[in-house]
Amino acid sequence: MYSSQRALSLSKVESGEPAAAADWIRILSSYRDPSVVRSTFELIVTAVPFVALWLVIWSAWQFGYGWLAFILVVPAAAFLVRLFLIQHDCGHGAFFKNRALNDWTGRVIGVLTLTPYDMWKRAHAIHHGTSGNLDKRGVGDLDTLTVREYRALPFWGRMRYRLYRNPIVLFGIGPIYMFVLRHRLPLGSTILNWRAWISPMTTNAAIAAVVVGLMWLIGWKTFLLIQLPITVIAGVIGVWLFFIQHQFDGTFWAEGEAWNVHDAALRGSSYYALPSPLAWLTAHIGIHHVHHLYARIPFYRLPQVLRDQAPLASASRVTLWQSLKCARLALWDDAQNKLLSFREARKLPH
Repeated sequence: MYSSQRALSLSKVESGEPAAAADWIRILSSYRDPSVVRSTFELIVTAVPFVALWLVIWSAWQFGYGWLAFILVVPAAAFLVRLFLIQHDCGHGAFFKNRALNDWTGRVIGVLTLTPYDMWKRAHAIHHGTSGNLDKRGVGDLDTLTVREYRALPFWGRMRYRLYRNPIVLFGIGPIYMFVLRHRLPLGSTILNWRAWISPMTTNAAIAAVVVGLMWLIGWKTFLLIQLPITVIAGVIGVWLFFIQHQFDGTFWAEGEAWNVHDAALRGSSYYALPSPLAWLTAHIGIHHVHHLYARIPFYRLPQVLRDQAPLASASRVTLWQSLKCARLALWDDAQNKLLSFREARKLPH
């Protein structure tokens, strides 16, 4: 199927020709249908290890092996991230064919990930429709200023943005704020709409029931010793993944008619080329450019896309080592069309 289209070159797509972009959509549509057996399998091999690790960590604390508990919270956090990414696929209607099954799976997982599914789903849909658009920043993405905007801020405004972009805040304090506090209430202007309260409040009630129940069963101290490190580590991993998916050398931002959703997907979303075990644990979300081009593809079919579509396997590629250097990037220079560090921005002429 689509044998002639599969020979499509990346250069044609990157040229911005509408036909080329449409060709990519037609190509990728052949990968979209999820398998209920495969999806169920992926859910089981993610949820069961997470629960098992949680119980082993609890046993380790019970029998005085705290050192083992501290080691095991890392893989437990990784499986919690994978659960979040299954929730993410559910939000795109990509995990099951049945919409209700997607939504209820996402809502249940949202109790574990501390993420109100319906509220997050709406914000994430906006992110997909506005990613890389300088005119529509602010919903479902990281705050990113241009060099010109940053220089126009008063002193305390610049200090506040530098603090926000400090890796300790962005990847340390930020995840705790986002998952523990920010997700407890409706986002932005939706706070005035009573319907927007349903998702966070029902999720909060379910979280409270689970937390109180577990504290009653195993004690509040033991529960916090287990769950807090898992939540914090998973949050750090999640925020880092989201950062590197759009904040990397060579990414794409534009405004006005210069922006279009296909360029933003292909050039403004990275292919985070992780080692195979990490790629599996992160549900192949590193193949983010393909995901933004066609969000209805189940995560377990993304590697097949790269095997079949050689041009996509080399587009927007960021290795693990390269990604570490991207943490310094903070400002968009619309003259050079690239992200810069604060140090690099200082060297630019005023």
